[in-house]
Amino acid sequence: MVFPNSVTELLQTLIQIPSVNPDGAPDDSATGEKQCAEWVGNFLEHCGAKVTFEDVLPERPNVIGRFPGHSTEPGLLFAPHTDTVSVRGMTIDPFGAELRDGKIHGRGASDTKGTMAAMLWAMYQLRDRIPSLGHRISFVGLMGEEAGQPGSKHFAAHHADEFDFAVVGEPTELETVYAHKGCVWLELTARGKSCHGSTPERGENAIRKLLPVLESLLPAIEEQLPEFEDPILGKPTVSLGRINGGTSPNIVAAECRATLDFRETPALHEAGGSLKMVENFLSENNLSGQLELRVIGDSVPLLTDPNTSGVKCLQSIGSSLTTAPWFCDAGRLAEGGIPSVACGPGSINQAHTKDEYLSIRDLEAGVEFYSRFILSYAKK
Repeated sequence: MVFPNSVTELLQTLIQIPSVNPDGAPDDSATGEKQCAEWVGNFLEHCGAKVTFEDVLPERPNVIGRFPGHSTEPGLLFAPHTDTVSVRGMTIDPFGAELRDGKIHGRGASDTKGTMAAMLWAMYQLRDRIPSLGHRISFVGLMGEEAGQPGSKHFAAHHADEFDFAVVGEPTELETVYAHKGCVWLELTARGKSCHGSTPERGENAIRKLLPVLESLLPAIEEQLPEFEDPILGKPTVSLGRINGGTSPNIVAAECRATLDFRETPALHEAGGSLKMVENFLSENNLSGQLELRVIGDSVPLLTDPNTSGVKCLQSIGSSLTTAPWFCDAGRLAEGGIPSVACGPGSINQAHTKDEYLSIRDLEAGVEFYSRFILSYAKK
Protein backbone atom coordinates (compact mmCIF):
# COMPACT_ATOMS: atom_id res chain seq x y z
CA MET A 1 0.00 0.00 0.00
CA VAL A 2 1.03 3.61 -0.54
CA PHE A 3 0.93 5.08 2.95
CA PRO A 4 -0.81 8.47 3.21
CA ASN A 5 1.11 11.50 4.45
CA SER A 6 -1.87 13.19 6.13
CA VAL A 7 -5.40 12.52 7.27
CA THR A 8 -6.60 14.32 4.14
CA GLU A 9 -4.74 11.85 1.93
CA LEU A 10 -6.09 9.02 4.06
CA LEU A 11 -9.69 10.11 3.52
CA GLN A 12 -9.06 10.60 -0.20
CA THR A 13 -7.75 7.05 -0.44
CA LEU A 14 -10.77 5.64 1.39
CA ILE A 15 -13.18 7.52 -0.87
CA GLN A 16 -11.37 6.26 -3.96
CA ILE A 17 -12.08 2.66 -2.89
CA PRO A 18 -15.69 1.91 -3.94
CA SER A 19 -17.61 0.23 -1.12
CA VAL A 20 -21.26 0.73 -2.05
CA ASN A 21 -23.54 -1.58 -0.11
CA PRO A 22 -24.94 -4.06 -2.65
CA ASP A 23 -28.08 -4.67 -0.55
CA GLY A 24 -28.99 -1.00 -0.84
CA ALA A 25 -28.03 -0.64 -4.51
CA PRO A 26 -28.73 -3.98 -6.21
CA ASP A 27 -28.77 -2.48 -9.71
CA ASP A 28 -25.59 -0.42 -9.43
CA SER A 29 -22.96 -3.19 -9.76
CA ALA A 30 -21.98 -2.48 -6.15
CA THR A 31 -18.91 -4.44 -5.11
CA GLY A 32 -19.33 -4.26 -1.34
CA GLU A 33 -16.84 -3.59 1.42
CA LYS A 34 -14.06 -6.17 0.98
CA GLN A 35 -11.49 -3.98 -0.79
CA CYS A 36 -11.99 -1.15 1.68
CA ALA A 37 -11.76 -3.55 4.64
CA GLU A 38 -8.51 -5.01 3.32
CA TRP A 39 -6.95 -1.56 2.89
CA VAL A 40 -8.01 -0.56 6.40
CA GLY A 41 -6.56 -3.82 7.72
CA ASN A 42 -3.18 -3.01 6.15
CA PHE A 43 -3.29 0.46 7.68
CA LEU A 44 -4.08 -0.92 11.13
CA GLU A 45 -1.18 -3.38 10.90
CA HIS A 46 1.11 -0.46 10.02
CA CYS A 47 -0.12 1.18 13.24
CA GLY A 48 0.81 -1.90 15.27
CA ALA A 49 -2.58 -3.57 15.62
CA LYS A 50 -3.27 -7.27 15.27
CA VAL A 51 -5.79 -7.56 12.45
CA THR A 52 -8.46 -10.16 11.80
CA PHE A 53 -11.23 -10.37 9.21
CA GLU A 54 -14.58 -11.97 9.85
CA ASP A 55 -16.82 -12.70 6.86
CA VAL A 56 -20.33 -11.75 7.87
CA LEU A 57 -21.62 -12.41 4.36
CA PRO A 58 -19.62 -13.91 1.49
CA GLU A 59 -16.81 -11.52 0.48
CA ARG A 60 -18.15 -8.91 2.93
CA PRO A 61 -16.04 -8.89 6.10
CA ASN A 62 -15.79 -6.88 9.28
CA VAL A 63 -12.18 -5.79 9.77
CA ILE A 64 -10.96 -5.81 13.38
CA GLY A 65 -7.77 -4.26 14.72
CA ARG A 66 -6.71 -4.90 18.32
CA PHE A 67 -3.84 -2.82 19.67
CA PRO A 68 -1.41 -4.34 22.17
CA GLY A 69 -1.83 -3.44 25.82
CA HIS A 70 -1.31 -4.73 29.33
CA SER A 71 -4.88 -4.50 30.64
CA THR A 72 -7.04 -7.60 30.80
CA GLU A 73 -10.24 -5.58 31.40
CA PRO A 74 -12.82 -4.89 28.67
CA GLY A 75 -11.57 -2.16 26.38
CA LEU A 76 -12.55 0.82 24.25
CA LEU A 77 -13.90 0.26 20.73
CA PHE A 78 -14.00 2.61 17.74
CA ALA A 79 -16.59 1.44 15.22
CA PRO A 80 -17.28 3.22 11.92
CA HIS A 81 -18.83 1.39 8.98
CA THR A 82 -17.04 0.67 5.73
CA ASP A 83 -20.05 0.65 3.37
CA THR A 84 -21.71 3.60 1.66
CA VAL A 85 -25.07 4.23 0.05
CA SER A 86 -25.63 4.19 -3.70
CA VAL A 87 -23.87 6.71 -5.93
CA ARG A 88 -26.90 7.06 -8.21
CA GLY A 89 -27.86 10.69 -8.84
CA MET A 90 -24.55 12.17 -7.72
CA THR A 91 -23.40 15.29 -9.58
CA ILE A 92 -19.70 14.79 -8.79
CA ASP A 93 -17.32 11.90 -9.36
CA PRO A 94 -18.32 9.70 -6.40
CA PHE A 95 -14.86 8.16 -6.11
CA GLY A 96 -12.80 11.12 -7.27
CA ALA A 97 -12.02 12.47 -3.77
CA GLU A 98 -11.57 15.92 -5.25
CA LEU A 99 -10.19 18.69 -3.04
CA ARG A 100 -12.08 21.93 -3.61
CA ASP A 101 -12.77 24.99 -1.44
CA GLY A 102 -11.26 23.34 1.63
CA LYS A 103 -13.50 20.28 1.27
CA ILE A 104 -13.01 16.65 0.25
CA HIS A 105 -15.78 15.50 -2.07
CA GLY A 106 -17.02 11.98 -2.76
CA ARG A 107 -19.34 9.23 -1.61
CA GLY A 108 -18.67 8.43 2.02
CA ALA A 109 -16.76 11.65 2.75
CA SER A 110 -19.34 12.48 5.41
CA ASP A 111 -20.99 9.10 6.01
CA THR A 112 -18.80 7.70 7.22
CA LYS A 113 -15.31 7.42 5.79
CA GLY A 114 -14.54 10.84 7.24
CA THR A 115 -15.05 9.64 10.80
CA MET A 116 -13.16 6.45 9.96
CA ALA A 117 -10.20 8.42 8.61
CA ALA A 118 -10.12 10.63 11.71
CA MET A 119 -10.21 7.60 14.02
CA LEU A 120 -7.49 5.78 12.10
CA TRP A 121 -5.21 8.82 11.92
CA ALA A 122 -5.59 9.43 15.66
CA MET A 123 -4.52 5.83 16.27
CA TYR A 124 -1.62 6.22 13.87
CA GLN A 125 -0.39 9.32 15.68
CA LEU A 126 -0.70 7.55 19.06
CA ARG A 127 0.64 4.18 17.89
CA ASP A 128 3.68 4.33 20.16
CA ARG A 129 1.67 5.38 23.22
CA ILE A 130 -1.36 3.09 22.93
CA PRO A 131 0.40 -0.09 24.21
CA SER A 132 1.27 1.64 27.49
CA LEU A 133 -2.19 3.08 28.15
CA GLY A 134 -4.28 1.68 30.98
CA HIS A 135 -7.04 0.55 28.65
CA ARG A 136 -7.10 -1.66 25.60
CA ILE A 137 -7.93 0.09 22.32
CA SER A 138 -9.61 -1.65 19.38
CA PHE A 139 -11.11 -0.73 16.03
CA VAL A 140 -13.73 -2.42 13.89
CA GLY A 141 -14.79 -1.45 10.39
CA LEU A 142 -18.36 -2.72 10.23
CA MET A 143 -19.88 -3.89 6.98
CA GLY A 144 -23.51 -3.50 6.00
CA GLU A 145 -24.65 -0.56 8.14
CA GLU A 146 -26.61 1.07 5.34
CA ALA A 147 -28.91 -1.94 4.83
CA GLY A 148 -29.82 -4.28 7.66
CA GLN A 149 -26.75 -3.81 9.88
CA PRO A 150 -25.52 -7.43 9.70
CA GLY A 151 -21.96 -6.32 10.54
CA SER A 152 -22.78 -4.78 13.91
CA LYS A 153 -25.19 -7.58 14.80
CA HIS A 154 -22.52 -10.19 14.07
CA PHE A 155 -19.81 -8.28 15.93
CA ALA A 156 -21.93 -7.74 19.05
CA ALA A 157 -22.95 -11.40 19.09
CA HIS A 158 -19.32 -12.57 19.09
CA HIS A 159 -17.31 -9.87 20.88
CA ALA A 160 -19.49 -7.95 23.35
CA ASP A 161 -17.56 -9.16 26.39
CA GLU A 162 -14.34 -7.60 25.07
CA PHE A 163 -15.52 -3.98 25.40
CA ASP A 164 -16.99 -1.64 28.00
CA PHE A 165 -17.67 1.27 25.63
CA ALA A 166 -17.95 1.91 21.90
CA VAL A 167 -17.82 5.09 19.82
CA VAL A 168 -19.61 4.55 16.52
CA GLY A 169 -18.42 6.76 13.68
CA GLU A 170 -21.19 9.01 12.38
CA PRO A 171 -21.13 12.71 11.42
CA THR A 172 -22.52 14.39 14.56
CA GLU A 173 -20.48 17.63 14.59
CA LEU A 174 -18.58 15.99 17.47
CA GLU A 175 -21.67 15.92 19.67
CA THR A 176 -22.44 12.69 21.51
CA VAL A 177 -25.59 10.95 20.25
CA TYR A 178 -26.61 8.74 23.16
CA ALA A 179 -30.20 8.10 22.09
CA HIS A 180 -32.12 7.53 18.89
CA LYS A 181 -35.33 5.79 17.85
CA GLY A 182 -35.38 2.43 16.16
CA CYS A 183 -36.77 1.96 12.67
CA VAL A 184 -38.97 -0.88 11.44
CA TRP A 185 -40.35 -1.25 7.92
CA LEU A 186 -43.40 -3.48 7.62
CA GLU A 187 -44.84 -4.58 4.29
CA LEU A 188 -48.51 -5.47 3.96
CA THR A 189 -49.54 -7.39 0.85
CA ALA A 190 -53.02 -8.05 -0.49
CA ARG A 191 -53.56 -10.54 -3.28
CA GLY A 192 -56.48 -10.68 -5.68
CA LYS A 193 -57.29 -12.04 -9.11
CA SER A 194 -56.45 -10.32 -12.38
CA CYS A 195 -58.76 -10.02 -15.34
CA HIS A 196 -59.50 -7.61 -18.17
CA GLY A 197 -60.23 -4.09 -16.98
CA SER A 198 -63.45 -4.02 -19.00
CA THR A 199 -64.92 -6.83 -16.90
CA PRO A 200 -63.70 -6.08 -13.33
CA GLU A 201 -66.50 -8.19 -11.83
CA ARG A 202 -64.63 -11.30 -12.99
CA GLY A 203 -61.57 -10.51 -10.90
CA GLU A 204 -60.65 -9.42 -7.39
CA ASN A 205 -58.93 -6.05 -7.10
CA ALA A 206 -56.04 -6.25 -4.61
CA ILE A 207 -55.76 -2.45 -4.42
CA ARG A 208 -59.35 -2.09 -3.31
CA LYS A 209 -58.78 -4.94 -0.87
CA LEU A 210 -55.84 -3.21 0.81
CA LEU A 211 -56.97 0.43 0.86
CA PRO A 212 -59.78 0.10 3.42
CA VAL A 213 -57.47 -1.88 5.69
CA LEU A 214 -54.93 0.93 5.64
CA GLU A 215 -57.64 3.52 6.24
CA SER A 216 -58.62 1.79 9.48
CA LEU A 217 -55.21 0.45 10.49
CA LEU A 218 -53.31 3.75 10.54
CA PRO A 219 -55.69 5.67 12.85
CA ALA A 220 -55.91 2.66 15.18
CA ILE A 221 -52.11 2.46 15.43
CA GLU A 222 -51.67 6.22 15.83
CA GLU A 223 -54.13 6.18 18.70
CA GLN A 224 -51.92 3.71 20.60
CA LEU A 225 -48.51 5.30 19.97
CA PRO A 226 -48.71 7.98 22.72
CA GLU A 227 -48.73 5.15 25.29
CA PHE A 228 -45.08 4.52 24.38
CA GLU A 229 -43.81 8.10 24.53
CA ASP A 230 -40.24 8.51 25.76
CA PRO A 231 -39.21 11.55 27.85
CA ILE A 232 -36.12 12.01 25.70
CA LEU A 233 -37.11 10.77 22.24
CA GLY A 234 -40.80 11.70 22.23
CA LYS A 235 -43.58 9.62 20.71
CA PRO A 236 -43.17 6.75 18.25
CA THR A 237 -44.40 7.51 14.75
CA VAL A 238 -45.77 5.65 11.76
CA SER A 239 -45.71 6.75 8.13
CA LEU A 240 -47.25 5.16 5.07
CA GLY A 241 -44.17 5.50 2.91
CA ARG A 242 -45.00 3.53 -0.22
CA ILE A 243 -47.84 1.78 -1.98
CA ASN A 244 -47.55 -0.25 -5.18
CA GLY A 245 -50.27 -2.14 -6.99
CA GLY A 246 -51.30 -3.34 -10.38
CA THR A 247 -49.44 -3.67 -13.65
CA SER A 248 -51.58 -1.80 -16.18
CA PRO A 249 -54.65 0.46 -16.25
CA ASN A 250 -56.61 -2.16 -18.19
CA ILE A 251 -55.82 -5.09 -15.89
CA VAL A 252 -57.49 -5.62 -12.54
CA ALA A 253 -54.72 -5.56 -9.94
CA ALA A 254 -53.76 -9.00 -8.65
CA GLU A 255 -51.38 -7.65 -6.00
CA CYS A 256 -50.91 -4.54 -3.88
CA ARG A 257 -48.17 -3.81 -1.38
CA ALA A 258 -47.88 -1.04 1.20
CA THR A 259 -44.83 -0.19 3.30
CA LEU A 260 -45.16 1.32 6.77
CA ASP A 261 -42.22 3.13 8.36
CA PHE A 262 -42.31 2.92 12.17
CA ARG A 263 -39.91 4.89 14.37
CA GLU A 264 -39.89 3.07 17.69
CA THR A 265 -39.05 4.26 21.18
CA PRO A 266 -37.40 1.84 23.62
CA ALA A 267 -40.78 1.34 25.37
CA LEU A 268 -42.50 0.30 22.14
CA HIS A 269 -39.60 -1.95 21.17
CA GLU A 270 -39.65 -3.69 24.55
CA ALA A 271 -43.43 -4.17 24.33
CA GLY A 272 -43.08 -6.22 21.17
CA GLY A 273 -42.79 -3.38 18.71
CA SER A 274 -44.80 -2.26 15.74
CA LEU A 275 -44.94 -5.78 14.30
CA LYS A 276 -46.95 -6.98 17.30
CA MET A 277 -49.19 -3.92 17.05
CA VAL A 278 -50.08 -4.61 13.43
CA GLU A 279 -50.44 -8.36 14.02
CA ASN A 280 -52.90 -7.65 16.85
CA PHE A 281 -54.93 -5.30 14.64
CA LEU A 282 -55.17 -7.85 11.85
CA SER A 283 -56.16 -10.61 14.27
CA GLU A 284 -58.80 -8.51 16.05
CA ASN A 285 -60.36 -7.58 12.71
CA ASN A 286 -60.24 -11.10 11.23
CA LEU A 287 -57.80 -10.00 8.56
CA SER A 288 -54.82 -12.24 9.36
CA GLY A 289 -55.66 -14.75 6.68
CA GLN A 290 -56.44 -12.14 4.05
CA LEU A 291 -53.15 -10.21 4.07
CA GLU A 292 -49.45 -11.03 4.25
CA LEU A 293 -47.27 -9.16 6.74
CA ARG A 294 -43.49 -9.19 6.83
CA VAL A 295 -40.58 -7.17 8.18
CA ILE A 296 -38.41 -5.84 5.35
CA GLY A 297 -36.03 -3.78 7.49
CA ASP A 298 -35.38 -3.03 11.12
CA SER A 299 -33.02 -1.35 13.53
CA VAL A 300 -33.25 -1.02 17.29
CA PRO A 301 -33.50 2.09 19.49
CA LEU A 302 -30.47 3.42 21.32
CA LEU A 303 -30.63 4.77 24.87
CA THR A 304 -27.27 4.72 26.61
CA ASP A 305 -27.13 5.94 30.20
CA PRO A 306 -25.63 9.48 30.17
CA ASN A 307 -23.82 8.57 33.39
CA THR A 308 -21.80 5.87 31.63
CA SER A 309 -18.10 6.61 32.17
CA GLY A 310 -17.42 6.76 28.43
CA VAL A 311 -20.14 9.37 27.94
CA LYS A 312 -18.80 11.39 30.85
CA CYS A 313 -15.34 11.23 29.35
CA LEU A 314 -16.62 12.57 26.01
CA GLN A 315 -18.29 15.42 27.86
CA SER A 316 -15.08 16.16 29.73
CA ILE A 317 -13.29 16.95 26.46
CA GLY A 318 -16.02 19.24 25.21
CA SER A 319 -18.67 17.06 23.56
CA SER A 320 -22.30 17.87 24.36
CA LEU A 321 -25.09 15.32 24.61
CA THR A 322 -27.72 15.11 21.90
CA THR A 323 -30.21 12.75 20.27
CA ALA A 324 -30.76 11.95 16.59
CA PRO A 325 -33.70 11.27 14.29
CA TRP A 326 -31.65 8.67 12.39
CA PHE A 327 -30.38 5.27 13.51
CA CYS A 328 -26.92 3.67 13.39
CA ASP A 329 -24.81 0.70 14.48
CA ALA A 330 -24.65 2.02 18.06
CA GLY A 331 -28.13 0.60 18.67
CA ARG A 332 -27.06 -2.88 17.58
CA LEU A 333 -23.85 -2.81 19.64
CA ALA A 334 -25.75 -1.61 22.71
CA GLU A 335 -28.40 -4.29 22.17
CA GLY A 336 -25.59 -6.84 22.24
CA GLY A 337 -24.20 -5.53 25.53
CA ILE A 338 -21.67 -2.81 24.61
CA PRO A 339 -22.63 0.65 25.93
CA SER A 340 -22.40 2.77 22.78
CA VAL A 341 -22.78 6.25 21.36
CA ALA A 342 -22.25 7.89 17.97
CA CYS A 343 -19.78 10.75 17.72
CA GLY A 344 -17.78 12.09 14.80
CA PRO A 345 -16.77 15.09 12.69
CA GLY A 346 -18.95 16.61 10.00
CA SER A 347 -22.68 17.07 9.65
CA ILE A 348 -25.37 14.53 8.82
CA ASN A 349 -26.70 17.18 6.43
CA GLN A 350 -23.92 16.26 3.99
CA ALA A 351 -24.57 12.50 4.19
CA HIS A 352 -26.11 10.72 1.17
CA THR A 353 -26.16 13.96 -0.87
CA LYS A 354 -25.50 14.41 -4.59
CA ASP A 355 -22.24 16.26 -3.84
CA GLU A 356 -21.26 14.73 -0.50
CA TYR A 357 -18.26 16.30 1.21
CA LEU A 358 -16.38 16.84 4.47
CA SER A 359 -14.36 19.95 5.21
CA ILE A 360 -10.68 19.47 5.95
CA ARG A 361 -11.12 21.64 9.03
CA ASP A 362 -13.76 19.27 10.44
CA LEU A 363 -11.67 16.23 9.53
CA GLU A 364 -8.61 17.55 11.35
CA ALA A 365 -10.76 18.57 14.33
CA GLY A 366 -11.99 14.97 14.44
CA VAL A 367 -8.43 13.63 14.65
CA GLU A 368 -7.60 15.95 17.53
CA PHE A 369 -10.86 15.08 19.30
CA TYR A 370 -10.42 11.31 19.03
CA SER A 371 -6.79 11.61 20.16
CA ARG A 372 -7.80 13.50 23.29
CA PHE A 373 -10.56 10.99 23.95
CA ILE A 374 -8.22 8.00 23.72
CA LEU A 375 -5.79 9.58 26.18
CA SER A 376 -8.54 10.80 28.52
CA TYR A 377 -10.40 7.49 28.54
CA ALA A 378 -7.24 5.65 29.49
CA LYS A 379 -7.06 7.75 32.67
CA LYS A 380 -10.63 7.14 33.80
